[in-house]
Amino acid sequence: MTLPAFGLGTFRLQGQQVIDAVRHGLDLGYRHIDTAQIYGNEAEVGQAIADSAIARDALFLTTKIWLDNLSADKLIISLKDSLRKLRTDQVDLTLIHWPAPANGPAVADYLPLLLEAKKQGLTRQIGVSNFTIRHLREAIAVAGREEIATNQVELHPFLQNRALAGFMREQGIKLTAYMPLAYGKVMQDATLQAIAARYQANPAQIALAWLLQQGHLVIPSSTKRDHLLANLAAPSLHLDEADMIAIAGLDRGERLASPDFAPSWD
Repeated sequence: MTLPAFGLGTFRLQGQQVIDAVRHGLDLGYRHIDTAQIYGNEAEVGQAIADSAIARDALFLTTKIWLDNLSADKLIISLKDSLRKLRTDQVDLTLIHWPAPANGPAVADYLPLLLEAKKQGLTRQIGVSNFTIRHLREAIAVAGREEIATNQVELHPFLQNRALAGFMREQGIKLTAYMPLAYGKVMQDATLQAIAARYQANPAQIALAWLLQQGHLVIPSSTKRDHLLANLAAPSLHLDEADMIAIAGLDRGERLASPDFAPSWD
Protein backbone atom coordinates (compact mmCIF):
# COMPACT_ATOMS: atom_id res chain seq x y z
CA MET A 1 0.00 0.00 0.00
CA THR A 2 1.41 3.37 -1.03
CA LEU A 3 1.81 6.00 1.67
CA PRO A 4 0.31 9.38 0.80
CA ALA A 5 2.98 11.99 0.11
CA PHE A 6 0.89 14.76 1.63
CA GLY A 7 -1.17 14.74 4.81
CA LEU A 8 -2.67 16.86 7.56
CA GLY A 9 -0.98 16.83 10.96
CA THR A 10 -3.02 17.43 14.12
CA PHE A 11 -0.32 17.86 16.77
CA ARG A 12 -1.31 20.48 19.39
CA LEU A 13 -4.84 20.83 17.98
CA GLN A 14 -7.59 20.28 20.51
CA GLY A 15 -11.38 20.26 20.75
CA GLN A 16 -13.31 22.27 18.20
CA GLN A 17 -10.02 23.52 16.77
CA VAL A 18 -9.01 20.07 15.53
CA ILE A 19 -12.57 19.28 14.39
CA ASP A 20 -12.57 22.42 12.25
CA ALA A 21 -9.04 21.81 10.92
CA VAL A 22 -9.86 18.23 9.84
CA ARG A 23 -13.22 19.31 8.44
CA HIS A 24 -11.60 22.07 6.38
CA GLY A 25 -8.80 19.76 5.31
CA LEU A 26 -11.16 17.07 4.08
CA ASP A 27 -13.26 19.64 2.28
CA LEU A 28 -10.18 21.01 0.50
CA GLY A 29 -8.94 17.60 -0.58
CA TYR A 30 -6.68 16.26 2.17
CA ARG A 31 -7.05 12.50 2.42
CA HIS A 32 -4.35 11.61 4.96
CA ILE A 33 -5.04 12.57 8.58
CA ASP A 34 -2.30 12.05 11.18
CA THR A 35 -3.05 11.84 14.90
CA ALA A 36 -1.67 10.11 18.01
CA GLN A 37 -2.79 8.78 21.36
CA ILE A 38 -0.89 11.47 23.26
CA TYR A 39 -2.43 14.29 21.21
CA GLY A 40 -5.68 13.74 23.08
CA ASN A 41 -7.71 14.43 19.94
CA GLU A 42 -8.45 11.03 18.40
CA ALA A 43 -12.13 11.27 19.32
CA GLU A 44 -12.43 14.71 17.70
CA VAL A 45 -10.61 13.52 14.58
CA GLY A 46 -12.99 10.58 14.45
CA GLN A 47 -15.96 12.90 14.81
CA ALA A 48 -14.80 15.19 12.00
CA ILE A 49 -14.30 12.22 9.69
CA ALA A 50 -17.67 10.73 10.62
CA ASP A 51 -19.38 14.07 9.97
CA SER A 52 -17.85 14.29 6.50
CA ALA A 53 -19.37 12.70 3.41
CA ILE A 54 -16.08 10.97 2.56
CA ALA A 55 -16.02 7.19 2.58
CA ARG A 56 -13.59 5.62 5.04
CA ASP A 57 -11.81 3.70 2.29
CA ALA A 58 -11.02 7.00 0.56
CA LEU A 59 -9.02 8.16 3.58
CA PHE A 60 -5.63 7.26 5.01
CA LEU A 61 -5.59 7.43 8.80
CA THR A 62 -2.48 7.31 10.99
CA THR A 63 -2.18 7.09 14.77
CA LYS A 64 0.70 6.43 17.15
CA ILE A 65 1.21 4.28 20.26
CA TRP A 66 2.34 6.28 23.27
CA LEU A 67 5.22 5.30 25.57
CA ASP A 68 2.91 4.24 28.41
CA ASN A 69 1.30 1.65 26.13
CA LEU A 70 4.34 -0.24 24.86
CA SER A 71 3.98 -3.22 27.20
CA ALA A 72 2.42 -6.53 26.19
CA ASP A 73 -0.63 -5.95 28.37
CA LYS A 74 -1.35 -2.50 26.93
CA LEU A 75 -0.27 -2.00 23.32
CA ILE A 76 -3.04 -3.84 21.48
CA ILE A 77 -5.66 -2.80 24.02
CA SER A 78 -4.64 0.84 23.61
CA LEU A 79 -4.83 0.57 19.83
CA LYS A 80 -8.33 -0.86 20.06
CA ASP A 81 -9.25 2.12 22.23
CA SER A 82 -7.82 4.43 19.58
CA LEU A 83 -9.95 2.70 16.96
CA ARG A 84 -13.03 3.23 19.11
CA LYS A 85 -12.28 6.93 19.43
CA LEU A 86 -11.56 7.22 15.71
CA ARG A 87 -14.82 5.37 14.91
CA THR A 88 -13.17 2.79 12.70
CA ASP A 89 -12.25 -0.87 12.94
CA GLN A 90 -8.84 -0.39 11.32
CA VAL A 91 -6.31 2.39 10.81
CA ASP A 92 -4.09 2.50 7.77
CA LEU A 93 -0.87 3.09 9.67
CA THR A 94 0.15 2.70 13.31
CA LEU A 95 3.49 4.01 14.54
CA ILE A 96 5.50 3.58 17.70
CA HIS A 97 5.53 7.25 18.69
CA TRP A 98 8.93 7.31 20.43
CA PRO A 99 11.50 4.62 21.19
CA ALA A 100 11.26 3.72 24.85
CA PRO A 101 13.79 5.43 27.16
CA ALA A 102 16.87 3.49 28.22
CA ASN A 103 15.10 2.06 31.27
CA GLY A 104 12.05 1.01 29.26
CA PRO A 105 11.25 -2.00 27.08
CA ALA A 106 13.49 -2.78 24.12
CA VAL A 107 12.48 -2.45 20.48
CA ALA A 108 12.58 -6.25 20.34
CA ASP A 109 9.92 -6.33 23.07
CA TYR A 110 7.31 -3.96 21.65
CA LEU A 111 7.69 -4.09 17.88
CA PRO A 112 6.44 -7.70 17.70
CA LEU A 113 3.28 -6.48 19.48
CA LEU A 114 2.69 -4.01 16.68
CA LEU A 115 3.23 -6.78 14.15
CA GLU A 116 0.60 -8.79 16.02
CA ALA A 117 -1.80 -5.85 15.81
CA LYS A 118 -1.30 -5.85 12.05
CA LYS A 119 -1.89 -9.60 11.93
CA GLN A 120 -5.15 -9.09 13.80
CA GLY A 121 -6.26 -6.54 11.21
CA LEU A 122 -6.21 -3.54 13.54
CA THR A 123 -3.80 -1.68 11.26
CA ARG A 124 -2.91 -2.10 7.62
CA GLN A 125 0.70 -0.99 8.01
CA ILE A 126 3.13 -0.32 10.82
CA GLY A 127 6.04 2.02 11.33
CA VAL A 128 7.97 4.09 13.83
CA SER A 129 8.53 7.69 14.80
CA ASN A 130 11.52 9.54 16.28
CA PHE A 131 13.72 6.49 15.76
CA THR A 132 17.45 7.05 15.43
CA ILE A 133 19.67 4.97 13.15
CA ARG A 134 20.41 2.67 16.08
CA HIS A 135 16.73 2.15 16.82
CA LEU A 136 15.98 1.61 13.14
CA ARG A 137 18.66 -1.06 12.94
CA GLU A 138 17.02 -2.80 15.89
CA ALA A 139 13.60 -2.52 14.28
CA ILE A 140 14.88 -3.93 11.00
CA ALA A 141 16.47 -6.84 12.86
CA VAL A 142 13.12 -7.62 14.50
CA ALA A 143 10.63 -7.01 11.71
CA GLY A 144 12.56 -6.68 8.46
CA ARG A 145 12.83 -3.42 6.57
CA GLU A 146 9.84 -4.27 4.36
CA GLU A 147 7.52 -4.15 7.38
CA ILE A 148 8.54 -0.63 8.42
CA ALA A 149 6.45 1.67 6.27
CA THR A 150 8.00 4.90 7.54
CA ASN A 151 9.94 6.64 10.26
CA GLN A 152 8.25 9.93 11.16
CA VAL A 153 10.80 12.50 12.31
CA GLU A 154 11.26 16.24 12.63
CA LEU A 155 12.62 17.56 9.36
CA HIS A 156 12.60 21.06 7.90
CA PRO A 157 15.12 23.41 6.25
CA PHE A 158 16.71 24.26 9.61
CA LEU A 159 17.05 20.62 10.76
CA GLN A 160 17.87 18.31 7.88
CA ASN A 161 18.81 15.07 9.67
CA ARG A 162 21.11 14.08 6.82
CA ALA A 163 22.67 11.00 8.43
CA LEU A 164 19.29 9.53 9.32
CA ALA A 165 17.70 10.47 6.00
CA GLY A 166 20.61 8.88 4.14
CA PHE A 167 20.38 5.67 6.14
CA MET A 168 16.63 5.45 5.53
CA ARG A 169 17.11 5.98 1.81
CA GLU A 170 19.65 3.15 1.75
CA GLN A 171 17.18 0.89 3.57
CA GLY A 172 14.22 1.82 1.38
CA ILE A 173 12.24 3.20 4.33
CA LYS A 174 10.16 6.31 3.68
CA LEU A 175 10.78 9.39 5.81
CA THR A 176 7.75 11.35 6.96
CA ALA A 177 8.62 14.92 7.94
CA TYR A 178 6.71 16.34 10.87
CA MET A 179 6.87 20.04 11.74
CA PRO A 180 8.02 20.60 8.13
CA LEU A 181 7.41 24.35 8.47
CA ALA A 182 9.36 24.65 11.74
CA TYR A 183 6.34 26.10 13.55
CA GLY A 184 6.07 28.80 10.91
CA LYS A 185 9.71 29.88 11.12
CA VAL A 186 10.15 29.19 7.40
CA MET A 187 7.93 32.20 6.68
CA GLN A 188 10.54 34.60 8.12
CA ASP A 189 13.60 33.18 6.38
CA ALA A 190 15.10 35.53 3.78
CA THR A 191 16.41 32.74 1.52
CA LEU A 192 13.04 31.01 1.39
CA GLN A 193 11.29 34.34 0.84
CA ALA A 194 13.54 35.13 -2.12
CA ILE A 195 13.02 31.70 -3.68
CA ALA A 196 9.27 31.94 -3.10
CA ALA A 197 9.10 35.28 -4.91
CA ARG A 198 10.62 33.71 -8.03
CA TYR A 199 8.00 30.95 -8.06
CA GLN A 200 5.10 33.25 -7.15
CA ALA A 201 4.66 31.12 -4.04
CA ASN A 202 5.09 31.53 -0.29
CA PRO A 203 7.98 30.21 1.85
CA ALA A 204 5.83 27.43 3.34
CA GLN A 205 5.05 26.08 -0.12
CA ILE A 206 8.74 26.22 -1.00
CA ALA A 207 9.76 24.33 2.17
CA LEU A 208 7.16 21.63 1.49
CA ALA A 209 8.15 21.35 -2.17
CA TRP A 210 11.80 20.99 -1.12
CA LEU A 211 10.90 18.06 1.12
CA LEU A 212 8.62 16.40 -1.42
CA GLN A 213 11.24 16.74 -4.16
CA GLN A 214 13.62 14.68 -2.03
CA GLY A 215 11.04 11.89 -1.87
CA HIS A 216 9.92 12.61 1.69
CA LEU A 217 6.34 12.60 2.93
CA VAL A 218 4.97 15.68 4.70
CA ILE A 219 2.23 16.31 7.27
CA PRO A 220 1.97 20.08 7.77
CA SER A 221 -0.53 21.37 10.30
CA SER A 222 -2.66 24.51 10.31
CA THR A 223 -5.86 25.76 11.88
CA LYS A 224 -6.50 28.24 9.07
CA ARG A 225 -8.40 27.18 5.97
CA ASP A 226 -6.46 29.51 3.66
CA HIS A 227 -3.14 28.10 4.91
CA LEU A 228 -4.39 24.53 4.43
CA LEU A 229 -5.38 25.40 0.88
CA ALA A 230 -2.09 27.15 0.13
CA ASN A 231 -0.07 24.18 1.38
CA LEU A 232 -1.80 21.93 -1.14
CA ALA A 233 -0.13 23.85 -3.96
CA ALA A 234 3.33 22.64 -2.88
CA PRO A 235 3.32 19.33 -4.82
CA SER A 236 2.87 21.23 -8.10
CA LEU A 237 6.07 23.22 -7.58
CA HIS A 238 9.39 22.00 -8.97
CA LEU A 239 12.47 23.72 -7.59
CA ASP A 240 15.60 23.96 -9.70
CA GLU A 241 18.93 22.54 -8.53
CA ALA A 242 20.27 25.91 -7.41
CA ASP A 243 17.27 26.48 -5.16
CA MET A 244 17.51 22.97 -3.70
CA ILE A 245 21.18 23.63 -2.88
CA ALA A 246 20.38 27.02 -1.36
CA ILE A 247 17.78 25.51 0.95
CA ALA A 248 20.17 22.71 1.88
CA GLY A 249 22.49 25.46 3.10
CA LEU A 250 19.95 26.58 5.71
CA ASP A 251 20.60 23.59 7.98
CA ARG A 252 21.57 24.76 11.46
CA GLY A 253 20.61 21.74 13.53
CA GLU A 254 17.65 23.58 15.03
CA ARG A 255 15.66 20.82 16.70
CA LEU A 256 12.28 21.96 18.02
CA ALA A 257 11.04 18.65 19.47
CA SER A 258 13.41 17.06 21.97
CA PRO A 259 11.67 16.12 25.24
CA ASP A 260 13.63 14.78 28.18
CA PHE A 261 12.82 11.19 27.19
CA ALA A 262 14.14 11.65 23.63
CA PRO A 263 16.91 9.35 22.40
CA SER A 264 20.46 10.49 21.71
CA TRP A 265 19.97 12.00 18.28
CA ASP A 266 22.15 11.15 15.29
